[in-house]
Amino acid sequence: MKRRAFLKTLGLAAAATASAAVPGLAAEKPAAPGTVLATLFDLSQCIGCGACVQACREANANRYPEPKKPYPTMYPGRVKVEDWSDKRDVDDRLTPYNWLFIQSASVAYQGKTQDIHMPRRCMHCVKPPCANLCPWGAASKAQNGSVRINTDICLGGAKCKTVCPWSVPQRQTGVGLYLDLLPSLAGNGVMYKCDRCYDRMAAGGLPACIEACPNEVQSIGPRQEIVEKAHALAKSIGGFIYGETENGGTGTIYVSPVPFELIQAASPPGPGRPTLAPVTDAMSFETSLAAAAVVAPLAAVAGAVLRVAKRNSDAKEHKHG
Repeated sequence: MKRRAFLKTLGLAAAATASAAVPGLAAEKPAAPGTVLATLFDLSQCIGCGACVQACREANANRYPEPKKPYPTMYPGRVKVEDWSDKRDVDDRLTPYNWLFIQSASVAYQGKTQDIHMPRRCMHCVKPPCANLCPWGAASKAQNGSVRINTDICLGGAKCKTVCPWSVPQRQTGVGLYLDLLPSLAGNGVMYKCDRCYDRMAAGGLPACIEACPNEVQSIGPRQEIVEKAHALAKSIGGFIYGETENGGTGTIYVSPVPFELIQAASPPGPGRPTLAPVTDAMSFETSLAAAAVVAPLAAVAGAVLRVAKRNSDAKEHKHG
């Protein structure tokens, strides 16, 4: 933490000049409503200060789960409690209380060693399997391309995490609608992840991570423009792109001065730490498309039922409150 505080101070001091060599990467407000947006991360500029992580935490603090304890016993017994409520300070991986973390790696490439710092969070896929295959309709893709989880009706079954190529969503036990429906059988909590500060953007602002970055590492704009910028940046620094085509394309695009496989080798994936391996289009297979066709109408009905259940639960709490 001392290192990050030092780097943050250093970054703030250099903010006015750090991105001058790469014009056009300053944070940009999005275009017309409904435009599908993407973010571009210039990893040649990121110093790993953690300002984006802290900003994300502050912006979303009122949305973090407050679980009810003790937790119901789950059946079958193999369903385990996932409780991060006493580990809220963990910031080196994704958790229900940490939707963005910095993946750091020291990489030897072309005769020199470089320290690479990579902000990791939801990839916001163009064809998100989490939204297409959620059986309850709790996950969805917004018009601007942000992929969101409706925590009011999420039952924590973790299908979204299972089908996500990066296993991004994280579960917290002891919160959500399952406690009012079938506390020992229905899901075990709620799933949480970055939604690219959807509410802030709907109000005309920027995602907190972009706004807080001292080095303007991120930019946001229409996806096609961001892809073009990514290619221009990669060409200018002899760099590499990740996120343009992975899983059929994403709304999170990285440009690195070193190959991504070297970053992965130096900083391997693990629980809460997504892969950097090439990812095929999960929704391109006929089985996935067929599953989506079946799940979609069922999810719509389930979502409507769960919304009614949520309203009834809220009314009950208000009555007894």
